[in-house]
Amino acid sequence: MKRIKITPAWYFSDEAGNQLDPQLFVLLEGVHLHGKLTEAAKMAGISYRHAWNLLGKWQEFFGIGLVELQRGRGARLAPLGEKLLWAEQRVIARLGPQLESLGSELNLEIQQTLEGVRPVLRMHASHGYAVELLPQYLDGLHLDLQYCSPREALVALNRGACDLAGFHLPQGPVGQRLVADYRPLLKPRSHRVLRFITRRQGLMIAAGNPCGIHGLKDLTQGETRFINRQLASGTRALLDGLLQAEGLSSRRIRGYEIEEYTHSAVAAYVAAGMADAGFGVEAAARRFGLDFLPLADEDYLLLCHHRSLSEPRLLRFREMIAGQAFQEAVLKLPGYSLDRCGEVEDTEALVTV
Repeated sequence: MKRIKITPAWYFSDEAGNQLDPQLFVLLEGVHLHGKLTEAAKMAGISYRHAWNLLGKWQEFFGIGLVELQRGRGARLAPLGEKLLWAEQRVIARLGPQLESLGSELNLEIQQTLEGVRPVLRMHASHGYAVELLPQYLDGLHLDLQYCSPREALVALNRGACDLAGFHLPQGPVGQRLVADYRPLLKPRSHRVLRFITRRQGLMIAAGNPCGIHGLKDLTQGETRFINRQLASGTRALLDGLLQAEGLSSRRIRGYEIEEYTHSAVAAYVAAGMADAGFGVEAAARRFGLDFLPLADEDYLLLCHHRSLSEPRLLRFREMIAGQAFQEAVLKLPGYSLDRCGEVEDTEALVTV
């Protein structure tokens, strides 16, 4: 299937018109992951000589080294190389979900022109790593996936703008409070819940935990720098609920007012040394080499209309998420587990979350 993939791009340039080669970022990531220039070159799909020349060219461009090579000890990123890599990852982490949503819209229109009208499943959902996997496994069915806040997803379902709304509820007392907030948007007679996955949320902490953070209370003491999620996100609601449960004031958290828009963006912010801790899913922390302190498990759920459950597109979707291939992919995500994936429940079951 021919598909548009939109990726962010940025570059340095000088008076002579030289521009930073995007391949350099792949090479820097390879050095970071493997500690060897030979392995980094393989990851970038280039020869060792080409990798050496590429580094030399851009080290001359900046006038400072990007990679430190040590005889018998491999390679590691120099400070500027680290900053360039984390800048690239932060750009992708912040803009990726929005560009995926736009790409979904464009692909839908183009594929229908190329192949004729095919079944389309419209899904509005809070962003997450398991949700990201869905388009890869839905053969024969177009998924129009739009990322938004949980409340926006539920509103879209009620006005007929989507077929599935993805939202997440923490397990325990915090979840009880949040489901009460969502209750006006849940229609027991017409809505049904599709079970999906469970994921772990908590504090993403700089590697080695140099600030000695062992709980939310530590964020309110000393000079610990924090990076938050945006106000409308379900993850922000979870954090605020946990703070309230412990009797902690957000006003005492340095950086509470600074926001990022995805789990990956928060993790990249911490990994770049711009904050000491953030709040999000374990998978994001592990992807960026951070320590993780688990604080809550939450159920990621999908809401649909009862009448749509018998439609072929929903049947195909339920079959896919209950299938071995998709479930094996989910289980590879750190902190993710399966929770009766694809089973149907009444909305009343949410009161026991």
